[in-house]
Amino acid sequence: MVNQLYQPKMSQAGLAPTHPVTAMDEYGATRDLRIAGEFPLTLKVDQREVVTLMTLGTNPEELALGYLHNQRLIERIEDIKSVVVDWDRGVVQIETTHGQGIIDWERKLANRTITTGCGQGTVFSCTLDKLYELHLPRVQVRQSRIYGLLRALSAENEIYRSAGAVHGCALCQDIAVLHFVEDVGRHNAADAIAGRMWLDRIPGADKIFYTTGRLTSEIVMKAAHMGIPVLLSRSGITHMGLELAQELGIVMIARAKGSHFLVYHGAQDVVLDAAPVARAVTPAIEVQTA
Repeated sequence: MVNQLYQPKMSQAGLAPTHPVTAMDEYGATRDLRIAGEFPLTLKVDQREVVTLMTLGTNPEELALGYLHNQRLIERIEDIKSVVVDWDRGVVQIETTHGQGIIDWERKLANRTITTGCGQGTVFSCTLDKLYELHLPRVQVRQSRIYGLLRALSAENEIYRSAGAVHGCALCQDIAVLHFVEDVGRHNAADAIAGRMWLDRIPGADKIFYTTGRLTSEIVMKAAHMGIPVLLSRSGITHMGLELAQELGIVMIARAKGSHFLVYHGAQDVVLDAAPVARAVTPAIEVQTA
């Protein structure tokens, strides 16, 4: 008998990502266009309100799970009985198996930091408490695979091409895009990916996390909590994001587009190829074991 992974009961309440509107252009002509959605979604754990997120609404169940997991508010997927989204009320109800809500609630939610995440992200004190307990693997990243991954990612961003106003994040392995999520804030897209990884027990050690947005301290923290040792961004970085990547040992690659990229941390782990396009296919990440 094959042992199936435990899965909480989950609704399937994803919304359409874009909505039709009309607008006038600079020539006075009327144009039929699409715009990105944005909806409030309040997370409640055993009826107690935790936070309200502004989201595109395409992956609400994964977003809720990833938020709880990345913030280290709930540690085990087995402690979650159900995740049910009700858009009429703008609520996602998370029911735990023990019915006690978030254990040690007052301490975990005592201090909140509003981050630079689009739409404002939030970091709780318990998120920081767990951060330095993490041990990420040492990896090597090949230049040719960075280029291959950037080419693969160019086929994504469907919502952005249709309506703009969103960020995209991706979970990648070699040059394969395993999971791509767009949302109005990159922190939401990252949490939705974290939720999918949590549900499917996907390890992060041999993965790359990509985002169209800047690499701030919050995104570095989320990658670390997902166990991912490499960050890749089309945008830039912040000073605190760099300091945190240095402390945690995360390879930080940014301003990546076409054949250009900058390695802000972990340059010794990026293997440059004399002719990256002509080289044989080899793993994008080689995990170094002790």
